[in-house]
Amino acid sequence: MQSADLPIPPHFDSEAVGRVWRVPYQRLAGEAAAWAEAHSIPPATEDAGRICLLAVDLQNTFCIPGFELYVGGRSGTGAVDDNRRLCRFVYRNLARLTAVVATLDTHRPLQIFHSLFLLDERGRHPEPYALISKSEVEDGKWRVDPEVCAALGLDPDYARRHLLHYTKALERDGRYRLTVWPYHALLGGIGHALASAVEEAFFFHSIARRTQPVFQIKGDRLLTESYSALGPEVLTGPDGQPIGDRSRELQATLESYDAVIVAGQAKSHCVAWTVADLLTADGCRPSPLAGRLYLLEDCTSPVVVPGAADYTDEADRAFARFAEAGAHLVRSTTPITDWPGLG
Repeated sequence: MQSADLPIPPHFDSEAVGRVWRVPYQRLAGEAAAWAEAHSIPPATEDAGRICLLAVDLQNTFCIPGFELYVGGRSGTGAVDDNRRLCRFVYRNLARLTAVVATLDTHRPLQIFHSLFLLDERGRHPEPYALISKSEVEDGKWRVDPEVCAALGLDPDYARRHLLHYTKALERDGRYRLTVWPYHALLGGIGHALASAVEEAFFFHSIARRTQPVFQIKGDRLLTESYSALGPEVLTGPDGQPIGDRSRELQATLESYDAVIVAGQAKSHCVAWTVADLLTADGCRPSPLAGRLYLLEDCTSPVVVPGAADYTDEADRAFARFAEAGAHLVRSTTPITDWPGLG
């Protein structure tokens, strides 16, 4: 493993991380190839110790101020600061990172966690960040909009039973209650794309190391939220039929690496639930990844919406549990060679 950090390429503009732009692929490809030659960076296929960066939902919708579900943390600049550090980390460690696996939260307007899906007893849709409990569903406060049922071809009785089953399952399994999120990460929209600075860094890495990035779609099931990249919050419907699957392929891919570094948004939700699933292979047996997981604490932030929600404490408690389970909590500014097990 290369012992010294590489310099940051001159194209990287740390002040632009919070903005959106078109990545100049052709020019950047030439620069990345020349950079690899100048710094004797070998192809990823030559790596003796294989390291994967798992980048969770580093999309405009979460990472750019003013977008739909910007993750500012308590500082208000969380995701921008996180991505600034992460990009520097990628560039400094080009010769060490074998592969990048990027998850993409992927939604459509008519999904169970969006406002249009639900109605209250007076026929009003819930506001963003409303929390829907099983007791409220039981009492008839919330129901599925019949027009949505018609549009999706859902039997109204099934939709009624599913909403109750779903909210019960979330609370029974210790998950977050059904949260009504602002419309975000909509397929085909600019919010769905990787943040430009992150996309630029991943593309540069791909060319310099001659390695193909992997993209994992998540969150596209209509009747369940999917915080984790490994699978949805609820796997079955009210009659026991599957409504989503756990991604054994992604689990196997990650388990093939000697180390998996995790960063992304949000620490309290998609990062936390992804790591939780990675720590239990197939949802039950202890995962062989436990001692090979490295969580970049300074490259992730919790959901904080002033006046509406603050998940900072939940995120910190989750990371403490992960450390107890064997995952390593590390910082991007610490050389990889100083991390436990990677010296």
